Amino acid sequence: MTTFEILELAKDLSLHSFLDANTKNNALRQMAKALTQNSDKILAANKVDIENAKGKISDVMIDRLTLNTERIEAMAKGICDVADLPDGVFKVLATNTLENGLVVNKVSVPFGVVAIIYESRPNVTSDAAALSFKSGNVCVLRGGKEAYNSSKAIVDALKMGLRESGLNENYVNLVEDTTRQSANELMTAVGYVDLLIPRGGKGLIKACTENATVPCIETGTGICHIFVENSADIEKALNIVNNAKTSRPSVCNAAEVLLVDKGIANEFLPKLYDLFKGKVELRGDSAVCDIIDCTRATAEDFDTEFLDYIMAVKIVDGVKEAVGHISSHSTHHSESIISEDIRAQEYFTTYVDSAAVYVNASTRFTDGGEFGLGCEMGISTQKLHARGPMGLMELNTYKYIIKGDGQVR
Repeated sequence: MTTFEILELAKDLSLHSFLDANTKNNALRQMAKALTQNSDKILAANKVDIENAKGKISDVMIDRLTLNTERIEAMAKGICDVADLPDGVFKVLATNTLENGLVVNKVSVPFGVVAIIYESRPNVTSDAAALSFKSGNVCVLRGGKEAYNSSKAIVDALKMGLRESGLNENYVNLVEDTTRQSANELMTAVGYVDLLIPRGGKGLIKACTENATVPCIETGTGICHIFVENSADIEKALNIVNNAKTSRPSVCNAAEVLLVDKGIANEFLPKLYDLFKGKVELRGDSAVCDIIDCTRATAEDFDTEFLDYIMAVKIVDGVKEAVGHISSHSTHHSESIISEDIRAQEYFTTYVDSAAVYVNASTRFTDGGEFGLGCEMGISTQKLHARGPMGLMELNTYKYIIKGDGQVR
């Protein structure tokens, strides 16, 4: 089926089929069940993708692509978590009765057709499908070629769940063409795509935001910073930095840049060096290199999303310089301050302009599931209309429904 044929089916379904909450929730649980029942087929397809990707992408990106039984079970749980969330479709957000008797209701409604262009993370397939369906939308998924077989097996299972629930399987659609042409078709499908969400690397996001003629959300690129302030608890800071960098370096909420207050650098950096030795490559500015034996950082290192076991390190003179550096280099995703000083914490949280700003916690928590949203469509790094992890609420817009009794103007 061509991309245009998929869009025609999706648009028609979005205009003529609205499901109640119970119907959607029952179908989501059936979709989750079908996912686990078909795990052998999904793993077999994933094995093909991994074999095809070896030698072409890095080991950490292979990990991002890899599925196993536990990850499939987590995907199924994510779908069930979405089913358990309150339904916000056709909810009255505000109401106002005018002097002339008109009752003005602001009501949440689906966007319609939500298109998602994403790269080699097959779990995005189920997350995006579940959130789109629960929020009353029809989704058109366009995954990367590295994960196509995995994504197709997942979508086949989700469609099976929809059919077994007695519903139209076209609530969830996968574009078969993984060339640049299909991405361009989705970006310019005015009248068919109501919202486009890119989820992937800098190149993909830039291509969508610069070329899309349909409404587009900028997501994901994460040059996330941690600032170890002068009053920081050393052990707490080491634990947080270790988690933020090494727990899963290939994801967008992993820390890429470490800023260290000069007042604590001589004590903190040698301990960090010992912790990361043989595990993480530290690239430091000249002041850092005077304290520990590390690679000399280039200017580009502080503007790079490594998605690997690499971290750029800079010594700064206090919270104001740290915030200034972040303002110049951040992608407005997630930043954290490690500090016991209330005034430093308040300055940091006030003046850092990012979607998620942490105090004494890892940036790895910027995630829809961790924020109680079930799962996420992506992390929006813009300010309109969504910011941070995108859950159900961000996949609805609103309209005004006005009820009268013959009023004229």
